[in-house]
Amino acid sequence: MKPFAELDIVQLQQAHPECGLPAGALGTIVLVHAQGEAYEVEFVQPDGHTQAVLTLPAAEVTKPRQQAA
Repeated sequence: MKPFAELDIVQLQQAHPECGLPAGALGTIVLVHAQGEAYEVEFVQPDGHTQAVLTLPAAEVTKPRQQAA
């Protein structure tokens, strides 16, 4: 799979309850580590405030699933 780039939207593969993030939460990549081995991902609340910034291995993020209209 091609590595993600900065500002790509990704989806969590597993929950991070310590940050209040369920599996499936959407975040934005703000930094790519080691050509895509890991990513710094920002998760934002609906009011625009940052909920969490996590460093995640590539295996913990995926391309978002399409939402039904």
